[in-house]
Amino acid sequence: MTSLDKATPRILHYVTPCFLSETISSRAGFKVYLKLENLQPSGSFKIRGIGNFCQKAKQRGATKFSSSSGGNAGLAAALATRKLGLPLSIVVPETCPSFIQEDLRKQGAQVEVFGSCFDEANERALAKAEKEGLVHIHPFDHPDIWEGHSSIITECEQQLESKPDVVVTCVGGGGLLNGVLDGLKKVGWEDLPVIAMETIGADCFNKAVEKGNLVTLPAITR
Repeated sequence: MTSLDKATPRILHYVTPCFLSETISSRAGFKVYLKLENLQPSGSFKIRGIGNFCQKAKQRGATKFSSSSGGNAGLAAALATRKLGLPLSIVVPETCPSFIQEDLRKQGAQVEVFGSCFDEANERALAKAEKEGLVHIHPFDHPDIWEGHSSIITECEQQLESKPDVVVTCVGGGGLLNGVLDGLKKVGWEDLPVIAMETIGADCFNKAVEKGNLVTLPAITR
């Protein structure tokens, strides 16, 4: 391995197609392109950001990780750490489906089931990380994660024939949205409108925009 190979981070995600959906386009009356992130090795876009976070953490000397997601972020963390040859301790709540737990174990993660909700599992994971010296992988809240997600837009800039009129994305914790905005800046598309779609009953971003400050929902109802 050359010094350049050692200095260059491994890319853990795939370059996915930006696919023109003829069915949706015909119904909408304009061209609609889909970025097929379901083709990622972990099944979602999460591997872009979490993979980037783990690679950079390893470069800084990290040797073991923790996580608390029983969803796409957890699957991305398990895949990334396995590819990097580093151990992952993950705490999931009791509500985490058994097939997800099995998938995490197949990726080599050490899985602990704790608590009735994400917050309880997350507190457990954070305490374990502090006690055992683990680097905790947040599902969405870190600049390295946003940087990784920005590659969606830099790929689109290369794949599309021309600049689009608008970008539509989902938003949960905000990691993908931050990455999209970061990517738009990188390719000079800062003026492009972005529509962020939330799930009814889990619309914390919409509530925060309405109030002008961060809010915590009393519960996720759907």
